[in-house]
Amino acid sequence: MDTEKLIERLAEVVEPVRPLPRPWIRTAAWLLVAIPYIALVVFVVSPRGDLISKASEWRYVIEQLAALATGITAATAAFATVIPGYDRKFLFLPALPLAIWLGSLGDGCVEDWIHFGPDGLSLRPDWFCFPAIVLVGAVPAIAMAVMLRRGAPLTPQMTSALGGLAAAGLGNFGLRLFHSQDASLMVLVWQVGSVFILTAMAAWAGQYLLNWRSIVGTDRRSVLIR
Repeated sequence: MDTEKLIERLAEVVEPVRPLPRPWIRTAAWLLVAIPYIALVVFVVSPRGDLISKASEWRYVIEQLAALATGITAATAAFATVIPGYDRKFLFLPALPLAIWLGSLGDGCVEDWIHFGPDGLSLRPDWFCFPAIVLVGAVPAIAMAVMLRRGAPLTPQMTSALGGLAAAGLGNFGLRLFHSQDASLMVLVWQVGSVFILTAMAAWAGQYLLNWRSIVGTDRRSVLIR
């Protein structure tokens, strides 16, 4: 195609570019998709029988709130990374809730060891955790990927890792609403371990899902089709 004709065609179909909403606004929009889906999964699978009594246990509440906060702050950080010129301090948003989450589980491991000795730190296979977190976090992860592709892929792997952490954090939050495994070491190894594995997988996939070539190529094809 002639370059001048291509420029003319592009000029004819050019539209004003709307700036992306602020990261916390996009996070709220993402949660409007993620939370109802998680609630649906918990309802279909059936909430754990002791959920009401667990809600009165401070450790369970702290761990759940920390997991939820980790997911929300990671989502906000991910959305900030696709806005050129945005403050990179947002990258550290998930650090505090993640530290509280890990610290609470670590403290639980110590208490289990004090009260039960070596038996309190027994580790048994729990193959349900990984697929369950994937199930609960599937729709949040898809919604996150679609929303991130609307921004600038400045740091694809970091952005994708934060997005994966957001979806996996919510996935773990939902999992503990119907999965009755509460031993701190088991939660730390199998559930939080699954969250970290999914985050690492998301970081690896970032180079393919979030890159200038795919995003610009999609936009160019849509322009040429018009």
